[in-house]
Amino acid sequence: MQLKNKNVIVTGGAGFIGSHLVDELLMENVRNISIYDNFSSGFKGNIEHIQGKRGVSIVKGDILDFKLLCEVMRDIDVVFHHAAILEIPKILEDPVTDLEVNALGTLNVLRAAYQNGVKKIIYASSAGCYGQSRYLPIDESHPLRPQWPYGVSKLAGEKYCIMFHELYGLPVVALRYGIVYGPREWFGRVMTIFTKKVLENENPIIFGDGNQSRDFVHVKDVVWVTINSAKREDASGQALNIGSGIGTKVIDLANMIIRFSGQNSIELKYEDPKPGEKGRKPGELKHLVLDIKKARNLLNFEPQIKLERGIEEYINWFSKRKEIWWETKRAKKRFYY
Repeated sequence: MQLKNKNVIVTGGAGFIGSHLVDELLMENVRNISIYDNFSSGFKGNIEHIQGKRGVSIVKGDILDFKLLCEVMRDIDVVFHHAAILEIPKILEDPVTDLEVNALGTLNVLRAAYQNGVKKIIYASSAGCYGQSRYLPIDESHPLRPQWPYGVSKLAGEKYCIMFHELYGLPVVALRYGIVYGPREWFGRVMTIFTKKVLENENPIIFGDGNQSRDFVHVKDVVWVTINSAKREDASGQALNIGSGIGTKVIDLANMIIRFSGQNSIELKYEDPKPGEKGRKPGELKHLVLDIKKARNLLNFEPQIKLERGIEEYINWFSKRKEIWWETKRAKKRFYY
């Protein structure tokens, strides 16, 4: 399916990934783009540069509002479903809301799409569905044993997607994102925390020995494959890993940020707090590295932006927009990774 001259809705379109997705959809000459967001975590600043553009509409709405979803999905061809609760600390404190938004909200999106004859749904799932790795790299056959409520709710949403595909023939693709990073990223994950520390001339804090590994994938690569998954017919009914396929140790990430920031005098600080103390998450993942062969075969996915280049761009962008982190009360509560 070509997206040119189609009508598209992006739930969570004012968020980190969603806003980048909207930018790229504009480049694809999509006829109409509806940004559907309740602005609880998405920022108006992420989309202010496209407000007023022809074919772009902004709807302030919640995915728990089934009636409104049905209204805005009239004549929609493709749904990119990115609205979700993302912050692990918040979710650990309130797993019920996490379940309602990420699972029931997704079910609402699917029901509304089906009732309106939507032709394709792309669901932003998560590698959090896997939990602790049994082997590396993690492929789509890996056991699904989520470590946190977030992984449980995203997996529930994914299962609803596959069910709607199998029962009702609704074309759905679930994309299990790794650690997506880049401009507009919300504060609270390891790269944002390290970058903020370094830009404030403070020592990044490494939990344990720093050998924990993560699969970082640039938001532009994620957006490319997300849009391509909407165009391809052979991916429907599939759950696909979307990452770089490369594991980066936390200690190496911190050193790269120091190097590219030019703050070479800064040294790393090591601490080993118990889970739940000093911002260390309970159930911390040891390793998260994804096998992306399936996405490579079905979607021609080949990440283009190397981590070193991405970090350099990331630091330059955020150093000019410190108010995104420094002037938000929420930033003080998000020291988790």
